[in-house]
Amino acid sequence: MQLGMIGLGRMGGNIVRRLMKHGHSTVVYDKDPKAVAALAAEGAAGGRSLQDFVGKLDRPRNVWVMLPAGRITEAMIDELTKLMQAGDAIIDGGNSFWQDDIRRGKALREHGIHYVDVGTSGGVWGIERGYCMMIGGDKAVIDRLDPIFASLAPGPGDIPRTVGREGRDARIEQGYIHAGPIGAGHFVKMIHNGIEYGLMQAYAEGFDILRNANIEALPAEHRFDFDIADIAEVWRRGSVIPSWLLDLTASALAKNPTLESYSGFVEDSGEGRWTVNAAVDEAVPAEVLTAALFARFRSRKDHTFAEKVLSAMRDGFGGHKEPQQGPGPVQQNAPDIVKPKA
Repeated sequence: MQLGMIGLGRMGGNIVRRLMKHGHSTVVYDKDPKAVAALAAEGAAGGRSLQDFVGKLDRPRNVWVMLPAGRITEAMIDELTKLMQAGDAIIDGGNSFWQDDIRRGKALREHGIHYVDVGTSGGVWGIERGYCMMIGGDKAVIDRLDPIFASLAPGPGDIPRTVGREGRDARIEQGYIHAGPIGAGHFVKMIHNGIEYGLMQAYAEGFDILRNANIEALPAEHRFDFDIADIAEVWRRGSVIPSWLLDLTASALAKNPTLESYSGFVEDSGEGRWTVNAAVDEAVPAEVLTAALFARFRSRKDHTFAEKVLSAMRDGFGGHKEPQQGPGPVQQNAPDIVKPKA
């Protein structure tokens, strides 16, 4: 199947590479000609301009936009609307706000253009492991695009089957879901990222407590000088709190127990805020997720070891670098990264 990809950064470029490995044809476009040339050298067809890119796609065209959420994605979809035709499909695989999806879907429907929102999780390791996808849109167009989603998905791997799932949608066990109508995919991904904030914060605070268990303010007999790298490692093996996030933490601590190459300036990419807003709208108590979001705000003014742990995890799964303007030392070397399990 053919797919056009706009945006060839950490995620977009690797999605293209994974599709080509699975036998799909791709057409690519990016504002950086070097990024286009690099993928063209690997077998993709490169677009010299947006018009050239669209012209190289067979109808019905399928265009995946993998750009930063907000004005950049909005402007690109506006431009594509002028160039595409009825029956074509635009897929937004970034971290867009789900209400923007609903608005865009209505606008594109007037032109007969399909809109699909795909919450995409997998980070920099997706090219090898695959991408967990949460998809919103009309059933007919999603069924048409299924070969693309099936190739990008991680597959069942070595995860045991869940008892009682017999007769349910088999795509779920492959790592992708048609979550509902337009907007549903990004809504589910939004909550996924909100939960991610909470999990990361729990690990970070726990390791911060361990690290400070030997402070002079404690009575001598109450002090412990823990090797937190070893504790992270032993928790990976048979405890009830293992995860890829813990794998990344253990890897970072093994290389540098003080995490001194991180300042602890922790960004948030939007989904945590939107999750909290959704909780407010629904009157759902979300104390942990809200506190985790606020902790990131505080990290930009006052850094603790916990924030350095957060920075190390974000770098590990997504290649998210701390901003150069952040206080404290700028990270120089990423930790040895643990790949997600197949």
